[in-house]
Amino acid sequence: MKISATRTWVTMLTAIAVGFPPVSSYAYALDSQLDCKSNAHAFIAPLLKAKYIDPNPMRVEVNSVNAFRPAQGSNLTAFGFRVSAILGYKQDDALFKRGYGQPIADSAYGVVVVGATESVEAHARQYGSRAVIHQVVPLLLTAIFCSGP
Repeated sequence: MKISATRTWVTMLTAIAVGFPPVSSYAYALDSQLDCKSNAHAFIAPLLKAKYIDPNPMRVEVNSVNAFRPAQGSNLTAFGFRVSAILGYKQDDALFKRGYGQPIADSAYGVVVVGATESVEAHARQYGSRAVIHQVVPLLLTAIFCSGP
């Protein structure tokens, strides 16, 4: 993901993350889906169907990455970290809105979690994830991102 696109999320995601309660023992873990062996539709569609995320993206980046907000009380986690946003885009898929720039990839998906980049990356690698781990806000927000199929 381009750094310029990431910077546009900083203010928005910081505000979102501040309002989240602690992760409960009933959290829904997205760990297995973040193995980067899937595509954005297969990642996002079940979350929408189960109403874990709001159906309308809270933001659509220039590169077409759609950022979805977790639904109230959904308690999504990734590798033990609370999820503050769910990301995705698949070309020619009605689930996603297209930005006005060049799409990031044919299919890309991931999450933004509350946690330091080094810690998030260590946990993701323990689970065998091939995701790109990218700092969004130092010591606060980290993106876990897959692009492919």
